[in-house]
Amino acid sequence: MRSPICYGSINLYFQDESRFGLHTKYGRGLTAKGVQPVCSFQQVFRYTYLFGAFSQITGSQMLLEMPSCNATNFQLFLNEFAMHEPDEYKIIVLDNGAFHKAKSLVIPNNITLVFLPPYSPELNPAEKVWQHYKRKFTNKIFNSIEQLSGFFSITMQDMTKNNIKSICNYNYIALDTFWSI
Repeated sequence: MRSPICYGSINLYFQDESRFGLHTKYGRGLTAKGVQPVCSFQQVFRYTYLFGAFSQITGSQMLLEMPSCNATNFQLFLNEFAMHEPDEYKIIVLDNGAFHKAKSLVIPNNITLVFLPPYSPELNPAEKVWQHYKRKFTNKIFNSIEQLSGFFSITMQDMTKNNIKSICNYNYIALDTFWSI
């Protein structure tokens, strides 16, 4: 493992995964008072997963769509993420998912994993990014996983660095105390 000092920069990321599928996610709808809203619905149980890492410091993000959530796909994510800004040392804060701690994982040299306390998703700013995605996903019908992937591509284009910084803005990450940009 190379020392973080050997890299051009150091960045803090928060990582998480989220499941998206063809099953319609209900949300609020606008209708006249007293009128029951009618929304299209489909009950199809096919899913895809987004693996993501987001930096409140720089607004940088890395997203990867995977067919399932397991150690093999997490390893693929880590390998791809290591190549994203390769001269940057990445500190990744993540939850205690079993596959995050799999013995088969080979952590790339420019990545360090830091685990949140158990059962504390409220401490992970990546959860807010998924809420943002799912809000745009609500009440929509997708006929295929490919169509859903197209939705991700469009939604990702809307996620600027300033959006990521704003969405991931958690007070317990004292930017002015520890980080200089």
